[in-house]
Amino acid sequence: MAGGYRIDRIFQYHFIAFCIISKKKHEIMKRRKFLENSSKAIIASTLLPANVLAVNSINTAPQKTKVALVGTGSRGSATWGKELLDGYNQWVDMVGLCDINPKRLEYAKKYLGTNAKTYIAADFDRMIQETQPDFVIVTTTDSFHVDYIVRAMELGKNVISEKPIATETEQCQRIVDAEHTSGKKVTVGFNMRFMNGSNDIKEILDSGELGRILSVEFQEYLDQSHGASYFRRWHGKIKYSGSLLVHKASHHFDLVNWLIDADPVEVQAMGRVAFYGHNHSFRSRNCRTCPFTDKCNFYWDMTTDDRMMDLYGNCEEVDGYFRDGCVWDNEIDSYDTSSVHVNYDNGTLLTYSMNTNLPYEGQYICFTGEKGRLDVRLFARQPWDEEAPIEIRLSKDMNRSKVFSLQHSTGGHGGSDERVKDLIFKPDVKDELGRKAGSRAGIMSSLIGIAARQSIETGSKVKVGDLVHFPTTWKG
Repeated sequence: MAGGYRIDRIFQYHFIAFCIISKKKHEIMKRRKFLENSSKAIIASTLLPANVLAVNSINTAPQKTKVALVGTGSRGSATWGKELLDGYNQWVDMVGLCDINPKRLEYAKKYLGTNAKTYIAADFDRMIQETQPDFVIVTTTDSFHVDYIVRAMELGKNVISEKPIATETEQCQRIVDAEHTSGKKVTVGFNMRFMNGSNDIKEILDSGELGRILSVEFQEYLDQSHGASYFRRWHGKIKYSGSLLVHKASHHFDLVNWLIDADPVEVQAMGRVAFYGHNHSFRSRNCRTCPFTDKCNFYWDMTTDDRMMDLYGNCEEVDGYFRDGCVWDNEIDSYDTSSVHVNYDNGTLLTYSMNTNLPYEGQYICFTGEKGRLDVRLFARQPWDEEAPIEIRLSKDMNRSKVFSLQHSTGGHGGSDERVKDLIFKPDVKDELGRKAGSRAGIMSSLIGIAARQSIETGSKVKVGDLVHFPTTWKG
């Protein structure tokens, strides 16, 4: 590829950081005795946010939950940064920011408007020791989630991780082992559980109105704007994202796992790079240096987006990451077209597909039960209707069918980002449907994507139970 791709320097930065951290690890772990053998009351208290623990009886303000953020890219600095501080400042205090790129770190602090201390990745341990957060929020490149999740728990901190929790089986095992040993907990930000309509679907399925669920069909449609954006970024490389079947589809797999309350047993899949990557006659390193801008339908002028330039364009000299990478890069190996089949332990069959270069965007999810069928249609962007609602149709037989519609909510991901944070940080928010996701949910959703990738590579079915060992006393 013309000019080469310097994103591998990200690996070098993280490797250097964790070589430094590992020197401190043994000595710190010798001194620290985790609470595994403590009383249940003490263990429970360590898992509660500080704002729940510290409310006193004389009408003083509750103590704020202290958070430290590692990974100050777009998702980190917005959803878990500025939006968190702006919307939850009466409950949350940002005490530390950490990133591999000091220029991005400097911008993020200014963008957030925070006085939090800043630390480069090599000083992650020092950030934890000096700021003593209640939670460490992990929003780095997917393949590095595991390093910060595990290290934070080793240092005695609970974790909030963006999805996917991990991109490889050995990473999943490390998280299981660290959580089991440390007694700390990981919460995963699966916002699809909180989308408009998710509660309604869950209540219908749990009511038994459809009887036993026989099969689920899930079709993911990404348009040529959203879909292409993944292949401009590190997400298009399996070594960073685990493929879109892990990065993107872990949302969808978790939603199905939660809705039908079952564990995946066996996975078989097909997938290929059918549209992006090598499937073109010309390519360049990135859009801003491309000689083919007048020919390429996917040319993106990043200089028109001040935030993208501040976060990435003005920082690329440090780590070599080009946010406007070429969608025709020959190194793209994340499947843009895929189909996955999953057998569940309750007998349900899932058929899942993802296409990433369509003229519209949305989802179509169907649940077929012994007593009827539930169809859910959601279109986000399409040429025939600007504000298409979410449609949920329940059909019991040839003569009985009822439908209701929901409008899209405002806010991040249709308001679901805010609902996730409500449940984590606001006191007295009930979780009657069990929407809050722990590490086990995160790992099971990642394992479906990882197993699908293995199936594509080998042509064989993959048994999920062969991938990770779960201790019998661990719940996740």
